[in-house]
Amino acid sequence: MPDVDRERAWLLTVDGAPQSYVDLDEPTHLEFEYARRLGHVLDILAEPERALDVLHLGGGALTLPRYVAATRPGSRQDVVEADRALLDLVVEHLPLPAAGAGVALHAADARAWLADAPGDSADVLVADVFGGSRVPAHLTSLAYAREAERVLRAGGVYLANLADAAPFAFLRSQLATFAAVFEELALIAEPAVLRGRRFGNAVLVAAHRPVDIAALTRLTAADVFPARVEHGRALRAFIGDARPVRDEDAVPSPEPPDGAFGIG
Repeated sequence: MPDVDRERAWLLTVDGAPQSYVDLDEPTHLEFEYARRLGHVLDILAEPERALDVLHLGGGALTLPRYVAATRPGSRQDVVEADRALLDLVVEHLPLPAAGAGVALHAADARAWLADAPGDSADVLVADVFGGSRVPAHLTSLAYAREAERVLRAGGVYLANLADAAPFAFLRSQLATFAAVFEELALIAEPAVLRGRRFGNAVLVAAHRPVDIAALTRLTAADVFPARVEHGRALRAFIGDARPVRDEDAVPSPEPPDGAFGIG
C-alpha cells in the first residue's frame, strides 16, 4: 500500500497486519517504533559508518537491511526469509539499490539456515520473524539461542523483536532463555507495555559484552513514542522464576488481541 504522505514510501501488510514500512528515497526513515528501537541499537554497537556483518532472520520489506546499507556502507548482510513469494514480491516492487547494497537474500527457514551457517561469522543477528502475527515456536528455545550464539562473533549482539502482554509468560521465558546463553541482556519497550496496560512489541538485546545503556536510553527516550530500557537488577526481577524454554516445550508468542497491530 502506498503512503499518501511520502512519494515513494510503502506499507507491507501480511494477513492484514502491518509488517514493514519502506521509503525508497529515504532508507534511514524507520516508521515503526520497534524498527526505530532496533535501529538505535544498531547505531550504538560500533563507531558511526563502520561496516558490520549482519544476519537478518525474517526479511519483510527489507527495512533494516536498507537502513544498515545506508548508515554503514560496505556492510555484508544476509537476509533469511521463509516466504519465497513474499521475498519475490518485495524484490519486484521495492527493489534494493542496483549496486553496493551488500545484501544477499535466502529463501529458507530461519532455524534451518542458522544451523548451517558458519560459526563466528556475524557481528549482529537480528531476529524479526513472525508467522502471521506470532513468533514461531522453533525460534524461542534454548537450542535456538545457542545456535544464534554460535554464529555470532565474540563481541556480537543478538537482537529480537518480540510481542507480549501481561502477565508476560512468553516474554519472561524468552529473557530467561537468552540469559542462560548470554551474559548481558537489555529490554526496550514502551512503559505502557511494561506496566501491562496493553499488548505490544519489546526488543530483546543479548550479548557477551556490555551495551551502552546510557546512549540507548537517551535515544529511545527521545522518540515520538518514548521507550524504556530495562537491564541489570530490574530486568532480573522482571524475569522472576521464569525458566529457559526447551524445544519440546516451545510455543509461539501469544496471539495479539484484535486491533493490536491495526492500520491507521
